[in-house]
Amino acid sequence: MKDLREYAKQTNIRLVFGAFILLFVVGVALIWVFYGEGAAGMGFVCLLAALFPVILILGIFLAIEWILKRARPK
Repeated sequence: MKDLREYAKQTNIRLVFGAFILLFVVGVALIWVFYGEGAAGMGFVCLLAALFPVILILGIFLAIEWILKRARPK
């Protein structure tokens, strides 16, 4: 029997990874096509700046999860 929680976690990670690749590659490429090289560079920088709070929040959640797993009695 498969572990459905692990499968769901793996699927969610793949979906998020695919969405970020799609956003960065296709988004920056479309900006490049329509507005040029300078705008694409600025778009990439803005996407990275918008990604920083997301990574920060995710890191906090992962730290909380790690702390709770270590504090949980076995």
